[in-house]
Amino acid sequence: MAHMEEPEPKLISAVTASNGLIFLSHIEERPDHPMDGLNGMEIYNRHYDAKKDTAGLMAIATKLLDPTQVAELLENLQLYPDELLAAQVTYQELYIKKWDAETRLRRLTGIAANDCHHNQIMVVKMVDEKTVLVGTNVDKDEAMRRVNADSHPSIRELTRGHKPGDILARADFDPYYRSFRNCTTHILAPELTEVAVRTALQQGHAYVSHDWMCDATGFAFVLNGNAEGIEPSYDQATMIMGDEAKFAEGLNVQARFPVSCHARLLLNGKVIKESECDQLEQSVSGPGTYRVEGWLKIDGEDRPWIYSNPIYLK
Repeated sequence: MAHMEEPEPKLISAVTASNGLIFLSHIEERPDHPMDGLNGMEIYNRHYDAKKDTAGLMAIATKLLDPTQVAELLENLQLYPDELLAAQVTYQELYIKKWDAETRLRRLTGIAANDCHHNQIMVVKMVDEKTVLVGTNVDKDEAMRRVNADSHPSIRELTRGHKPGDILARADFDPYYRSFRNCTTHILAPELTEVAVRTALQQGHAYVSHDWMCDATGFAFVLNGNAEGIEPSYDQATMIMGDEAKFAEGLNVQARFPVSCHARLLLNGKVIKESECDQLEQSVSGPGTYRVEGWLKIDGEDRPWIYSNPIYLK
């Protein structure tokens, strides 16, 4: 903590000197930030999706001003809690483009950011019989949106029988257990110890997934063949996400998914193969940074599900 206010090079060296890990976060606020000395970066952050979805937040706020729509919203929140929280989930191209560009130059571990704060409890608070405040559980009254019955007549029905200061509606979207399964960093470590987990993250032995759609446990992305360069992570002929090797003839990459999905294989950020399958295999034609994605169709919409960390061929 004593180094937190130091210039970034000193902070980074202080963290990593004792086998600490340091990742770039909130990429939308610092898209051009250098990656020198960092272990990795966020490749998904739920906060960024929430910031972009002002229309969705306004739609929810409007529903909270009508007793009938409030009841419908609360019923949907009970029946489909993960889906309502995850309605904002997008493919964050700003994050992914930076990651793809940077991993052509260096090894960087991609991780997920749940942004868990339990601060998305939407509330409506009564001011008087025709005026309410709309905001979240962390907003002070002066920061909340003031809405009048002149523009939303249903407010009079909402306030009937209540007194100033009463909470008229409350919708809890992000309890911690729900936020934590919204996006996940799966870590491939030989044992559940701090040392093993830190080492796995340093080496990029991890993948990111949205487990609210489908548990991604069991996903694998490997390099098969006689590669030279580093000691394989599992056996003599297999390397996994995060590993680096020398390119050689006869190599192939293979991805295995827990369920069939739209699988995409990318080389240096460009899609080179895609298929509807639960197993994707491709011979390697040259050096580069290889990674895979799995997408699922949810209610007719294509949603990003799994992001592997890369395998690096030099």
